[in-house]
Amino acid sequence: MRKPSAARDASSCLAWRWNNIFGLKSWDPISPGSIVFLQSQRTYRAVLCTELKKPLVVRDVPSALLQSHEVRIHVRCCGVNFADILACQGLYQYQHPLPFIPGMEYSGDVVETGKAVTNIKEGDCVIGVTNAKALAEEYITDSKLLWKIPQGVPYEQAAALPVSYGTAILALKHRAQTQLGETVLVTAAAGATGLAVVDVAANVLKAKVIAAVGSDSKCHLAIQKGAVESVNYNKSSLKEEVKKLTANKGVDVVIDLFGGDIFKQALHSLAFEGRIVVVGFAGGTIPSIPANILLLKNISALGLFWGRYWNEAFPVFSSTISSALSYYQEGQIQPHIGGVFKLEEVNEAFAHIIQRKSTGKVVISIN
Repeated sequence: MRKPSAARDASSCLAWRWNNIFGLKSWDPISPGSIVFLQSQRTYRAVLCTELKKPLVVRDVPSALLQSHEVRIHVRCCGVNFADILACQGLYQYQHPLPFIPGMEYSGDVVETGKAVTNIKEGDCVIGVTNAKALAEEYITDSKLLWKIPQGVPYEQAAALPVSYGTAILALKHRAQTQLGETVLVTAAAGATGLAVVDVAANVLKAKVIAAVGSDSKCHLAIQKGAVESVNYNKSSLKEEVKKLTANKGVDVVIDLFGGDIFKQALHSLAFEGRIVVVGFAGGTIPSIPANILLLKNISALGLFWGRYWNEAFPVFSSTISSALSYYQEGQIQPHIGGVFKLEEVNEAFAHIIQRKSTGKVVISIN
């Protein structure tokens, strides 16, 4: 693992050029039956999950021909998400046929475009999202699933934006309807999405943020990111600490990424007409919601699966990524990169997250 880089060389967007030496048919790593061996087939390195719950491997796989609406990306960085780990364990909502390439968000350069593509051109620096296949030197996608990176945004920072900040923006603005000056409680606030929620709530929405985390060092990190208060829930009762910090009023919004007993304490910490948004279960336990509490406290419980907006409400989905890029360019947000690993170190990167050694976003650099 190396330290995150501070900036991206703008000229690098134009430096990598596509060598057009591929064959007439290619292999889709998700469909083993489609393997065709051809002479002069160009290959690229990719991370492969060949067996669930086993170490990942890095192998050369053949490139594919572009369809008219598609774009070929030279991937520079790929954000690692807990969903990637779940997918490789067979525990995610989507089950990928083996073998498959994990990876759901990336940054890189456009090196080839299909004939029908008009919104993206060769040399553009972009970020993108996908269900899989991004942990590789190359990725092919529909041009509509790309967003141009503004000048000066480093690849590592850009790759950290789509999932974590897209989720944070959707949770706070679209689901919770967070208002200026409201108090927001964030659980698991030192993880990639948790810190993104703290960042957006404090620095974009100007909310008062209470960060709930599991160690004193993570408390300090959340305060640095913009939280006004923090609670180490391994040392004290979250419910009782929130009472003290809010003079018994409670919080207006909870963004819960932990689940389990922490969710229950957060639920009881809501003020009148408060809203709790369920985003994840980092603690490993899925809690139940007592409906009588919703009634008696006049509070709302909401769920958020950011990826579903891709299919159900794409304009909303797209706007979260566009907003994240704008906020970054304006200096309102700053993703925290907790670790950068090489492609060959993907198993170490996954372990870094599983063992809860990470804070913020873990990124794979594929230069």
